[in-house]
Amino acid sequence: MSPVLQTLSELVRINSINSSYEGGPGEKEAAAYVKNFFEQRGIETWEQEVFPGRNNVIARVPGRDSSRRIVFEAHMDTVSVKGMTIDPFDPVVRDGRLHGRGSVDDKAGLAAMMHAVADIHASGEAPPCEVWMAAVVDEEFSFRGVVKLCEGLKADAAVVAEPTEFKCVIASKGVLRWRIRTKGRAAHSSKPHLGINAITAMSRVVLALNEDHERMQEAKHPLLGPGTCNVGVIHGGVQVNFVPDEAVIEIDRRLLPGEGVPEVLAHYQVLLDALMKRHPDVIAEMEEPMLQDWPFQTDADAGIVNLAREVLGEMGRDDGVSGVPFGSDASKFSRLGIPTILFGPGSIDQAHAAVEYVECAEVEKALAVYTEIARRFV
Repeated sequence: MSPVLQTLSELVRINSINSSYEGGPGEKEAAAYVKNFFEQRGIETWEQEVFPGRNNVIARVPGRDSSRRIVFEAHMDTVSVKGMTIDPFDPVVRDGRLHGRGSVDDKAGLAAMMHAVADIHASGEAPPCEVWMAAVVDEEFSFRGVVKLCEGLKADAAVVAEPTEFKCVIASKGVLRWRIRTKGRAAHSSKPHLGINAITAMSRVVLALNEDHERMQEAKHPLLGPGTCNVGVIHGGVQVNFVPDEAVIEIDRRLLPGEGVPEVLAHYQVLLDALMKRHPDVIAEMEEPMLQDWPFQTDADAGIVNLAREVLGEMGRDDGVSGVPFGSDASKFSRLGIPTILFGPGSIDQAHAAVEYVECAEVEKALAVYTEIARRFV
């Protein structure tokens, strides 16, 4: 087994389920592993506290031009192992694939980036500019690791590891999640006219959201397609012989580049206001967002994009630029004005899956890509 696959195997063996999920121990053991990896190789390394006991780990290789910096970033946390049909922490290699929770999301990219930085340091030849490798916490829940990393950060480019099927990704959708609550009046179910049914009111809200979603499909981004709005959770009522006085839905809205959170929320408030005007029995309130993550898009002619495509082209793998529908840490760098790409081995289709895996050959090739980008970015 190659060194990068050995590192990946050792990372998969570490349970780093995000501590916001039931039973998750967090990233502490993974962070200790990453820190030790770099310190053993004589690479400058430090930690950055995000939550008590949950630290980002940052390694630095000096460059010939100390005024410029490229950041490689990957997250250490994983989602839960509920529903998995394989041993989540046994990195079995079968049919050229390494299995286990986090194998593709995101420990394959993490391991490849770690070895890219280690190889550059071991070569003894300083790269054109300063190279950082940041292993961060909390990507799978609220992105607080990358937010902390970005405090005061200055960089000329960022490469974020996610499973992109070896494509250079320059755009992704953002995500906005919030609740809408309808209020009614409780009554006995034998005399429903004495009450106001909050579930009936909510049904009108859901239908209005669905009609709005259908209109949304007309505007398509060239790399990402249309925005989406999905009602994923609904709660309401107490028992079957009550007229329910309250119902709640949770909404997941995927944002396109150019869409801002305040404007999107204002749009849905206008939609609710119009609905309540047409139907006086509908009393609906929007709650503050549970999660908001902005979309990102990097100029297709940015230096980091051209370099990544050049390196991929030399490997016979340049498929142009792509977009992905899922959120990631990339948008936080982009919001700082840092040209950013998403790139990594494997497919998002295997992430969070009952059988998670990554192609071993893709991990090896990703190591080569990250190394060449770090060696050649000026």
